[in-house]
Amino acid sequence: MKNTPVPSQIVKEKIKESGLNAVGNASIREIKKLVDTIEQASGVEFIRMEMGIPGLPPSKIGVDAQVEALRKGVAAKYPDIQGIPELKQEISNFVKNFMNINVSPSSCLPTVGSMQGGFASFLTLSRIHKDRDTTLFIDPGFPVHMQQHKVLDLKFESFDVYDFRGEKLREKLESYFSKGHIHSVLYSNPNNPSWICFTEKELQIIGELANKYDIVIMEDLAYFGMDFRKDFSQAGKPPYQHSVANFTNNYILFISSSKAFSYAGERIGMMVISDALFNRHFPDLKRYYSNDLFGHTMVFGTLYPLSSGTSHSAQFALAAMLKAANNGSFNFVEAVKIYGKKAALMKKLFLKHGFKIVYDKDEEEPIADGFYFTYSYPGFSGVELLEKMIYYGISAISLDITGSERHEGIRACTSLIRMDQMEALEERLKRFDADHKA
Repeated sequence: MKNTPVPSQIVKEKIKESGLNAVGNASIREIKKLVDTIEQASGVEFIRMEMGIPGLPPSKIGVDAQVEALRKGVAAKYPDIQGIPELKQEISNFVKNFMNINVSPSSCLPTVGSMQGGFASFLTLSRIHKDRDTTLFIDPGFPVHMQQHKVLDLKFESFDVYDFRGEKLREKLESYFSKGHIHSVLYSNPNNPSWICFTEKELQIIGELANKYDIVIMEDLAYFGMDFRKDFSQAGKPPYQHSVANFTNNYILFISSSKAFSYAGERIGMMVISDALFNRHFPDLKRYYSNDLFGHTMVFGTLYPLSSGTSHSAQFALAAMLKAANNGSFNFVEAVKIYGKKAALMKKLFLKHGFKIVYDKDEEEPIADGFYFTYSYPGFSGVELLEKMIYYGISAISLDITGSERHEGIRACTSLIRMDQMEALEERLKRFDADHKA
């Protein structure tokens, strides 16, 4: 380890100073902080793959609209909790144009990023049935969703979907649902961290079982339209973003502006609740709230005390971006295809130098090239591999913190890698392979 791209003594010192018991089990933010300190001390620029943040400039359409809103003085005014009317209408138009589902503007809510949408939903859904107390995660998934459950002291169970694709998913879900304690399910599609995408068949299975057992499905669409194997970019024309909303009315969708619109810094997301769920009464909500109407409770019972609304000016930004996407003047999918191009190149480099792709297929079809991919190296667990690769100036996160049972794996994010870093990436992978080849 003495001749690694990053001086081993510096890495060891900074790991010790970090107080981390195991680097491979560290959270995303802890990894980021550690790598920041190593970069500063060593002067070696890392290949940064740990943070799932956009690597593109924000949409000018959004920036201009937000600046104009600020100039008009919206910063001095509280926004309505349920969102400004023009944004609610554009969200409704967006899900119709790009998902082919009908949701009224009243059921479309802005949130402080999809993170708040999830937090609010977890809290509310845990109270709709007094005899159900558990969320089911279809993993692997975003680690912070588990952390949110722990903060709220809410029960959850999970399983790794890797071995339960296609029709196998039905039996696996029924093994949980039939026990009668699950109130809701959460998954991301495309998936963070594995980049698998559920097929229409799998989404139909989930929707059918949601109807059979009266379970609410939370679909995290943080990477909306970014399965680049199909072109989801044309408003009002198929193909449409795949969704469980085609097969059940028991759904909540979380649509982020962070990745598809590169607008992460303003913390603005969308929560889309089916009209049927939004207008449904759950008597058991009265145990905690003054109203048993789900939509009213979500807005005035949960979102209101969490933040008293979403950034006023950012709502105008998002409304403008959605309007441009809806009228066809802004192709938001084309703008982010660079992530897929980088993923294809990076995966070739990893495979060339002895690494393997962990989550590699959607049923029988190879996964798309996109925002994330997962990899492993023979002889190492993901926890061990992550720490080893720090010495080679490559950072990522272990799949262990995502609920994955593929303990050999690591998640890589493509967003922050520059094309001019590909040569350095290959050189470091080549050196790692040379040093560790059996």
